[in-house]
Amino acid sequence: MVESWFAILALMLAGYAIMDGWNIGSGVVQFMVARTPAERRLVISAIGPLWTWHEVWLVASGGVLFVAFPSVLAVALPGFYLAVFVLLWCIVGRGLSLEFGGHLDDALWRTFWDVAFSVVNLLIAILLGTALGNILRGVPLGPSGRFSLAFFTDFRPRGEVGILDWYTGVVALFTVICVSAHGASYLVWKTEGGVHDRGLALARRLWLAVFILMPVVTAATAVVRPELFTEMMRRPLAWVAVALTIAGSLSVLVGQRRDREGLAFAGGCAFIAGLLGAAAASVFPVMLHSTLGAAYSIDAYAGAVRGPGLGLAAVWWPVAMILSLVYTAFVLRQFKGKVRMAA
Repeated sequence: MVESWFAILALMLAGYAIMDGWNIGSGVVQFMVARTPAERRLVISAIGPLWTWHEVWLVASGGVLFVAFPSVLAVALPGFYLAVFVLLWCIVGRGLSLEFGGHLDDALWRTFWDVAFSVVNLLIAILLGTALGNILRGVPLGPSGRFSLAFFTDFRPRGEVGILDWYTGVVALFTVICVSAHGASYLVWKTEGGVHDRGLALARRLWLAVFILMPVVTAATAVVRPELFTEMMRRPLAWVAVALTIAGSLSVLVGQRRDREGLAFAGGCAFIAGLLGAAAASVFPVMLHSTLGAAYSIDAYAGAVRGPGLGLAAVWWPVAMILSLVYTAFVLRQFKGKVRMAA
């Protein structure tokens, strides 16, 4: 049951990364693909009303942690306190920029909120990438079973680490470029005209950068946590995830080469899902790795709830998931097709 709930958590996080990832990426590249206020409104229209629904997947991931792994949540939340609140403020700022930007027909007002939208999305991408880097690298868990993170210490990924070091910086950079490429592919798929054309050229450059940086991030991870690759070789689910990553990469390349926008976008989704799936399969069962000593790490078995709670929650989760997928399919169907610039 613990394994199943760990897989559910990974699935929820992957869903958030894919679906909110194209919103975040669209915001990051907004000023690169949209040169006029009308084109920037087109980018906002492409995101549409779906961005609020996509954030629910992040909330649901927190709910899974609370239900299935409360001990892990109790240790991780205070340790990442500052980073979590910065992320929350950025998410609130994104909502404000989307809701307020179109309320006044004033150039200064709209430009201010358009800039705010791009800035907060860039910050969200950096924070999420840094968080992923911290999970892969580990945190300074000691005998007390608690930890706190400064913004940085000596930039080394071992010992008394901070939020930022050279490794988490590399992962954050890779994440920003990856979600930007994902967002650009989404805009190519959903728009026409100048935004589409500039998005297509940008997506090709960004995905090339992703594929160039991928071996760099892999090598950096092998230096910081070499045991992850040992575990990956032993787990068939990790092989499936790696195959999905490769298939996604090929789909992006083929889709771009043959002007098949949907295939390129779907390939980006598969690439992100495969990467996160491979990472999850490799780190299991460790959920909070200690950089001070493996004995202080917290794994899924130690952090899981005791008693019949996991079994009872498993009864309700499929019902909620089915309802969520049905609603997602309905909304995507209602807003399918390309958006067009208002006359």
